[in-house]
Amino acid sequence: MCLPFPAWTLTERGIFPQAQELRGKGGSFTLQLCCAWGVCIVVSLEIKADAHVRGYVGEKIKLKCTFRSTSSVTDKLTIDWTYRPPSSSRTESIFHYQSFQYPTTAGTFRDRISWVGDVYKGDASISISDPTIRDNGTFSCAVKNPPDVHHNIPLTELTVTERGFGTMLSSVALLSILVFIPSAAVVVLLLVRMGRKSAGLKKRGKSGYKKSSIEVSDDTDQDEDGCMARLCVRCAECLDSDSEEIY
Repeated sequence: MCLPFPAWTLTERGIFPQAQELRGKGGSFTLQLCCAWGVCIVVSLEIKADAHVRGYVGEKIKLKCTFRSTSSVTDKLTIDWTYRPPSSSRTESIFHYQSFQYPTTAGTFRDRISWVGDVYKGDASISISDPTIRDNGTFSCAVKNPPDVHHNIPLTELTVTERGFGTMLSSVALLSILVFIPSAAVVVLLLVRMGRKSAGLKKRGKSGYKKSSIEVSDDTDQDEDGCMARLCVRCAECLDSDSEEIY
């Protein structure tokens, strides 16, 4: 049977109650109808998010959420992030987007939620600054891009813990590998080069090494310069002695 009504209109009128928002982890929802002329209308919106995210106290955490819509992004697109504490059915809104970002201004996440997404690239991600263990819980990302408004709502379980001694130790070891080992390699290469040069000089001395004509000319020039300097000094002394005899 073909129907000439848009899918979202039929959903709002309750003709297709199974087209309500689905809550789950991953996946997508597609509603397909045929119009009176036999043309199929497909309305779908797919949202993906990490099922589990692990973070550490005091270190910024990114909650990734991406979406894919069959419609172009407009100023009617909305994004909503909610949070539910562990062992609780109460949820609270922590972020809203519609052309502009509206992070929560109340509750435990006040001034700690930042927008890091890009709707034109299908990115609806946010980040949490200065996380604590009290931030553990379930986060959900909902996107609506009319006429694509019906979709799955993926859930993300956040676990925040203190960094253990083992993690800190591994970070120090990695730093040592990246900094100290290259420096040590450079020092070893320099020592090897100096050792080879010293061994070459000793070998030349033992084998009666004969200087080249260039080295001999350099030594001759140095000797001539030294003789000229001594001659000038001697002349100056002679002049001084002559002066003393006149007086």
